[in-house]
Amino acid sequence: MMNVLLHACCGPCAVFPVQHFRDKNIDFTAYFFNPNIHPLEEHLKRKETLQEFADSEKFDLIVSDEFAQSDWEDTLGASHDRCKLCYQIRLGEVARRAKLGGFDAFSTTLLISPYQNHELLREIGEELSKEFGIGFYYQDFRPNFRDGQNKAREIGLYRQKYCGCINSLAERER
Repeated sequence: MMNVLLHACCGPCAVFPVQHFRDKNIDFTAYFFNPNIHPLEEHLKRKETLQEFADSEKFDLIVSDEFAQSDWEDTLGASHDRCKLCYQIRLGEVARRAKLGGFDAFSTTLLISPYQNHELLREIGEELSKEFGIGFYYQDFRPNFRDGQNKAREIGLYRQKYCGCINSLAERER
């Protein structure tokens, strides 16, 4: 049976991927590694919401408390460049941890969001797969985005209004 380390950005985005892995009989462990989420209160709220979801759905969750806001404040510029850096850092850590942990592959809940640069995520995942010698589990979860969000709403998960970094927060506020 395949075993995947699933990067999870938040509870609502994890809802459908968790169901997908269960439906496919794929073992998985979720990994909260999101040092970019700003401000600290938002970072903590997303972490707590994911932990509540993991507890209620009874899946394993590894949590990183790394919060490196100062690293993200200088990433102004085109969102493509900011997102690329963000994907590389987060997925790079997940790939590294998956390799060290003996997982067969790594993946990310970011693949459910129609707001993410899906092609760039896939490209970076495949590059990291080669670099670390571990599989990248690619699945286009976007067709199920609304279903996952509706279920998150039904079960009362906190749903954020922006991607996470200080720059996406500023864009939302504009």
